[in-house]
Amino acid sequence: MSTYRDLALPRALGSARAVGAPIGSGRPTILRTVGTRERRSHLTAPRVPTVGIDIGGTKVMAGVVDADGNILEKVRTETPDKSKSPKVVEDTIVELVLDLSDRHDVHAVGIGAAGWVDADRNRVLFAPHLSWRNEPLRDRISGRLAVPVLVDNDANTAAWAEWRFGAGRGEDHLVMITLGTGIGGAILEDGQVKRGKFGVAGEFGHMQVVPGGHRCPCGNRGCWEQYSSGNALVREARELAAADSPVAYGIIEHVKGDIAEITGPMITELAREGDAMCIELLQDIGQWLGVGIANLAAALDPSCFVIGGGVSAADDLLIGPARDAFRRHLTGRGYRPEARIARAQLGPEAGMVGAADLARLVARRFRRANRRRVERYERYERYFESRRSEQESL
Repeated sequence: MSTYRDLALPRALGSARAVGAPIGSGRPTILRTVGTRERRSHLTAPRVPTVGIDIGGTKVMAGVVDADGNILEKVRTETPDKSKSPKVVEDTIVELVLDLSDRHDVHAVGIGAAGWVDADRNRVLFAPHLSWRNEPLRDRISGRLAVPVLVDNDANTAAWAEWRFGAGRGEDHLVMITLGTGIGGAILEDGQVKRGKFGVAGEFGHMQVVPGGHRCPCGNRGCWEQYSSGNALVREARELAAADSPVAYGIIEHVKGDIAEITGPMITELAREGDAMCIELLQDIGQWLGVGIANLAAALDPSCFVIGGGVSAADDLLIGPARDAFRRHLTGRGYRPEARIARAQLGPEAGMVGAADLARLVARRFRRANRRRVERYERYERYFESRRSEQESL
């Protein structure tokens, strides 16, 4: 099969126009995409390789993913500084796709962005770690690539990946919670990501669980992510260390007195080694996690909660207390079925894999449109050949 660099057809076709300038050293100009309407069922999506992009505050990761969720190749680079223009990040995305297309036949590109994406999955309304404000990311990227582009929130793409290939397989009502610096989330029902009227559903981290509690960067107080997230875990550890608490002596010694060096992965590592304070802190975070999950169960009644994100690496040190707290706070406990709580299986690649798989849903339209272009080109050839034959016979 040819790559999308081989798709340039004569100008007589009139179905695509060259746009954009070469990206990077010696990159060729490529064509505008043809249509990006989503195919609704993954069961009818073509089994073709697609590229998934996961954009975070510190890294941009891109990978070619096959129809079974296997990563064929992965590349990554640092996220350009957020003070730079949005085009700098867009240039990075295009460069990574072009790099992968040198070695793979790419049929569509999916982008998981850490921010609010509108219901049409075109504009990034707001990205806290990037300078995107109402940015038409899909149109800008698809205008520079000859394949369809799909944009979604990174928690949505991670949830899709876990539902298709990971801990949520076989579930028809799934809620994913991503525990990182804050808390993100996503809802899937009957094979559909529920994005809400305006596209920003799933911001579970900003549910208020403690009126008048810790101030949250969102501007409110007492948000769930202030009690059950990586930031909450590190904040509590640093406060105990700063107070020179006897229970914090182990971690103080570990960082040689430099409290600013305390991190979430370090706390998890020390907890696994038996540090009592770190174990207790993860239990506290887990208990708050269980309280929030019980609230979500009351509102959404899913069959499964999948817990992902960096903090979930603590595994049963975190999820065990969460399950206990969930059972204690679940409304109607003892008289209703309980949702399953599972740790995510796909790790930090989930968002990338999910973005690629969602992009596969729009690849069929591209393939059909490209086939129509080829057929139209062949008709032109037959027409001009017949005209030449007629002229030669005169």
